[in-house]
Amino acid sequence: MADFSRDWVLAFGLLGNIISFMVYLSPLPTFYQIYKKKSSEGFQSVPYVIALFSSMLWMYYAFLKSDNTTLLITINSVGCFIETAYISFYLFYAPKKVQTIKLIFVLIVCGFGLIVLTNQLVVKASKRTDVVGWICLVFSLCVFIAPLGIVRQVIRTKSVEYMPFLLSFFLTISAVMWFFYGLLLKDFVIAIPNVLGFSFGVLQMVLYVIYKDADKGEKKKLPEIPNKIINLEEQKTQELTEQIIDIVNISALLNSEKASVVSQPINGGIEDAHVHKNLPNEIEVKM
Repeated sequence: MADFSRDWVLAFGLLGNIISFMVYLSPLPTFYQIYKKKSSEGFQSVPYVIALFSSMLWMYYAFLKSDNTTLLITINSVGCFIETAYISFYLFYAPKKVQTIKLIFVLIVCGFGLIVLTNQLVVKASKRTDVVGWICLVFSLCVFIAPLGIVRQVIRTKSVEYMPFLLSFFLTISAVMWFFYGLLLKDFVIAIPNVLGFSFGVLQMVLYVIYKDADKGEKKKLPEIPNKIINLEEQKTQELTEQIIDIVNISALLNSEKASVVSQPINGGIEDAHVHKNLPNEIEVKM
């Protein structure tokens, strides 16, 4: 029976590692956009710093417990490496690095450093695992509660644009795997936060199913606007062309009238000149 339970622990732990690894890789499209723009402006570094802090905290807990926690150590080691790479990449392209560096200093250096120092110097050796376990439990609950802001935005805007279904799906499956991993190990520090993670994951997927058609309806309406704009532009172009033709015709007509008016005085003047030129001859003959 013990061997059977150990096999299930290994199975859920391996599945949890694989799915969590996929979740860690989910921000890659974001960083590809940063690479193309050559700037991380408009993107937030907070999720990656928090994820790094969480991975470091769980690794510390796993090292303190040192009982069937190998799979917990492996995935959080990978998480630390990936999140550090994300943060470094973010800082490389960040126009303003001060805020991110301050956050790293406060959360990673001061926060994690204070937890380790206090736990090692103040807390008794027999209680250290429990103290760090409670810190991990509370922090994980806070992390799982964080998506409530996105849930509220989805309900308010009736749009799932900022809540990708695949990410919600994999987070939910990951919560299930780690819940059973913790349950079989009888480690409620691991199991309890994932109950909340599973609940919020299901809620996000339900909201996605409800509001995904609303997004499609809006997208269907959008193509009609450019068509109307094109039609209006064509009408304006046609009207403008007609106006130009009318102006050209009017100007041509005016020019022709001016030409006829100008030519009449000139001819009359020439004739008068001839008449005056001949007058002296007539007078001289008479004399």
